[in-house]
Amino acid sequence: MSKLYQSLSTLRNRIFVDAVAELRNPRSLVIAAVLASLNLVLNQFTIPVSQLLEISFDFLAAAAIGYLCGPWLGAMAGFITDLLGYFLRPNGPYFPGFTLSAILAGIVYGLWYYKKPVRLPRVIGCKLTVTLLFNFFLTPLWLHMMYGQAFVVLSSLRLVKNIIKFPLDVLLLYLVLRTCERYKETRH
Repeated sequence: MSKLYQSLSTLRNRIFVDAVAELRNPRSLVIAAVLASLNLVLNQFTIPVSQLLEISFDFLAAAAIGYLCGPWLGAMAGFITDLLGYFLRPNGPYFPGFTLSAILAGIVYGLWYYKKPVRLPRVIGCKLTVTLLFNFFLTPLWLHMMYGQAFVVLSSLRLVKNIIKFPLDVLLLYLVLRTCERYKETRH
């Protein structure tokens, strides 16, 4: 058992070291910048459902950054795209909690996908993690802090949207990541 733990620990540490190296890799920086730009474009095409609820697909670019460039570039891209996205399309007052969420999302996508094969169970697991952490917890918390509405009400509004949207998000995420995987294979 200790050999298995040691092997997993070594692999995990190697992935973190490789992810730090991506911060100095010009190719990775360019890929992250291009995908961050795509994230900003996708952010412009959100579908408003209500004043506090909208549907967007910018997470696809964020996940691709995490897959191709790792959690640290994913975090940096999340920080930059959140700030630039706010200036390009302000939707209410600026709130730093959403910037923190964007940074954490980059890390989560990188931890789930970086240097790992794209498999449907992994895509479902990551999307479920993101949905629970951000859509049902952090975003309602930030909106509650900003507007004072009941946390439970904000979470329940998101429940229907996310139940309906979850299969579509998983499908799109899987297709995007498989495309990234093919790109990565041709690059090496």
